Amino acid sequence: MLTFNHQSYPHSNTRHSTYGKKGMVATSQPLAAQAGLEILKKGGNAIDAAIATAACLTVVEPTSNGIGGDAFALVWTKDELHGLNSSGKAPKAISIDAVKEAGHDEIPTHGWIPVTVPGVPGAWAELSEKFGRLPLEEVLEPAIQYAQEGYPVSPTLGKYWNFAYKSFKEKLTDDVFKHWFDTFAPNGRAPKVGEVWSSKGHAETLRSIGKTNAKSFYHGELAEKISQFSNETGGYLTAEDLAEFQPEWVKPINVNYRGYDVWEIPPNGQGIVALQALNILKGFEFPERDSVNTFHKQIEALKLAFADAGKHVTDEGHMKVKAEQLLSDDYGELRRKLIGEEALLPEAGDPSLSGTVYLAAADGEGNMISYIQSNYMGFGSGLVVPGTGIALQNRGHNFSMDPEHVNALAGGKRTYHTIIPGFMTKGDQPVGPFGVMGGFMQPQGHVQVVMNTIDFGMNPQAALDAPRWQWMKEKVVEVENRFPHHLAQGLAEKGHHIKIALEPNSFGRGQIIWRNPETGVLVGGTESRTDGTVAAW
Repeated sequence: MLTFNHQSYPHSNTRHSTYGKKGMVATSQPLAAQAGLEILKKGGNAIDAAIATAACLTVVEPTSNGIGGDAFALVWTKDELHGLNSSGKAPKAISIDAVKEAGHDEIPTHGWIPVTVPGVPGAWAELSEKFGRLPLEEVLEPAIQYAQEGYPVSPTLGKYWNFAYKSFKEKLTDDVFKHWFDTFAPNGRAPKVGEVWSSKGHAETLRSIGKTNAKSFYHGELAEKISQFSNETGGYLTAEDLAEFQPEWVKPINVNYRGYDVWEIPPNGQGIVALQALNILKGFEFPERDSVNTFHKQIEALKLAFADAGKHVTDEGHMKVKAEQLLSDDYGELRRKLIGEEALLPEAGDPSLSGTVYLAAADGEGNMISYIQSNYMGFGSGLVVPGTGIALQNRGHNFSMDPEHVNALAGGKRTYHTIIPGFMTKGDQPVGPFGVMGGFMQPQGHVQVVMNTIDFGMNPQAALDAPRWQWMKEKVVEVENRFPHHLAQGLAEKGHHIKIALEPNSFGRGQIIWRNPETGVLVGGTESRTDGTVAAW
């Protein structure tokens, strides 16, 4: 059983961990967390609560996710951990040659080229059918109400909505992006903090998904609207691409870190980066968190893990190197030996020699879920299917244009994916779900949160509040502006190129729920860098 210090992290805000027993939902938006708790009180389980929360997040935090994004989940139920990969493939019609013929040497961030098949509605339906207790239509009702009636925009949401609007206003001048502005800037600007925003089209789309268990999205009226919009505006996505989509149940992967099993979704997700880094770090001792030695070794381990993932990770069926090879103890030891006293430029090894929202939910029966969904890069592609509120993701931007690269763009292929849910167990008992969203910060956040918990005995809120660092590229490391100056200086002396970030938004947003196996008591923490909350019962 985890034991931790109940004090807040020094110099953080004074928020403490939240306790409950019958149920808990932790996420970045209070309205969404409360919607999940409402479903629990209606008789739903943790999986129902997670779906309700996720659906609400597409409405109350559209800057980070939407119906047109992808999703992954780790579900603990009946003494077993299940993994769901609901990421979509590239349209069959797209290819490296097609992108070059369209005048691009690199995959653009907006428009149809980076759009892949959305997996979010399929994830909701699959989770509901396999593990849910209430009808999907009922579970989506809170989100439908917020979309139909509107809600007041929260402070952090309003800030990033305005950032996105200003950027899109400058960059997205083609008529194909008109529907984004009609939907998300109906008054010719982003909604202000406290202003009520609604989307009737979004509400109707959610109703259709609920009534049909998402079949309308892949085979019916919504699929027709998506494919028609694509066909009329030069897109690659077809009705056939949508009809062939199916979420995939996968076997989670793990490493044992100091007696605890840390679990992630296997590739095409980047959870393997966090696991590989922990596999390297478990060979060191860390007597204290706030030391140059601790941060230096964490950074170096993650650099090595990212280098390997960048070379080897893609859609699992296309990988030449298997996850087990990257996570073997022998390979971990080989990579560990590369870490010295100075910062190194990361290079991939050879194992053969050896925009996003996250939520966690739990109920009083022992069910727990770690769930994440995203449109990528904020609002995604900038494309909104007319009249539906469906903002399409730009996940395909992660594909490589190098035909020899393992993650090379190809029709019908999943790309290297950044969004990752985490889960921790000890022996045959669940400890609970955790996650830190935010692009390539995610595995870095996972490693920092896991070590804060296991190595340094920090309670969930303190583990999240602790100042974070982020490796950017080569020897460049960003630290938060409240990161201790003397430690930043010490890292610089080891050769790291330290940059102090003025804004906290690039360091991820996390949630944690741990469960006491003896009492069933739940303890949760939520992100202090955003409008996050823990709703408990």
